[in-house]
Amino acid sequence: MKVTVAGAGVFGLATALALADAGCDVTVFDPAPATSGASGVAAGMIAPVFEAVLDVEARPHFGLLLAARDLWPALAARAGVDIDRAGAMAVGSVDWLDAVAASMTRLGLHPSEVPAGRLAPGLLESLRTGLMTREDWRLEPAAAIAALRAAAQAAGVIFRRAAATGMEGADRLVVATGVAQGLADLAPQLRALEPIKGHILQVDLPTPRQVVVRGEGVYAAPSVGGLRVGATMEAGVADPAADPARAAPLAAAGAQLFPRIAAAPRELLAGVRAATADGLPLVGTASDPRVILAVGARRNGWLLAPLVARAAAAAVLGADPGRFGERLAANRLSLRPDAH
Repeated sequence: MKVTVAGAGVFGLATALALADAGCDVTVFDPAPATSGASGVAAGMIAPVFEAVLDVEARPHFGLLLAARDLWPALAARAGVDIDRAGAMAVGSVDWLDAVAASMTRLGLHPSEVPAGRLAPGLLESLRTGLMTREDWRLEPAAAIAALRAAAQAAGVIFRRAAATGMEGADRLVVATGVAQGLADLAPQLRALEPIKGHILQVDLPTPRQVVVRGEGVYAAPSVGGLRVGATMEAGVADPAADPARAAPLAAAGAQLFPRIAAAPRELLAGVRAATADGLPLVGTASDPRVILAVGARRNGWLLAPLVARAAAAAVLGADPGRFGERLAANRLSLRPDAH
């Protein structure tokens, strides 16, 4: 079977690899550089626990998020992606940490109190105690994109530096283009997506090995060359250009965790993600049975990628999408009244 995959972000790459491994003839179309999209402008969180604890919209989906995380070791081994399993730690006021601990307990988890500075050198000295989980992981987005692309190419996937305008001569089309509406005539379900713009700060601040730190309204994740501090969320904003006015507030928020961030060199990055009304992606067959969607990750694209790839590949192959198939179904949402 010939398959066109539109989009070379993490959803498109993981799905292309799964389909190539299943024996399909796969071509991926994307006009943009590999790391310029939302998948590249990210901290690489594979973080079901703190996403569910700190994001009200993600909380009802904790079981699904955890199941997606559990698929990562196999995908990482297949594609040569390195996963950092050091964990993540919440720090903040006593009242806030008490609320975090209560939320973790309601999810059936057992947070551990740890000496914060020992796990995150350079942390503000007054933040002495943290709540730790080893259930949240992370990866380096740019390196992971390169590894997935290389694995796909080795499996026979062809890449075209162009936008897909239709089926491109294939038997099936997988739409993994995020919020873009260029293929909405073939897949009207794309019109149910809303853009969410996010800014993240790459801070040139070399640090010893440390865990991800989650604070009150901000996080700091280790990355190549320093820390990634984020993240803002602007619902309804589709402009991908970075807004310089966002840099200082993000740096100030990050400095509440790591004071040296305030004076460190930094680069502001921005990306636009696609979101649905219920916070879960659209995955599966669209109105046209030849078209399969894999879009709408909101802020959990890296976490959800192996689960989305498995469900999208199953839809292409006519196989069972798995136990979350109905919750992710591409046709489960009504289109926006103003969609056109």
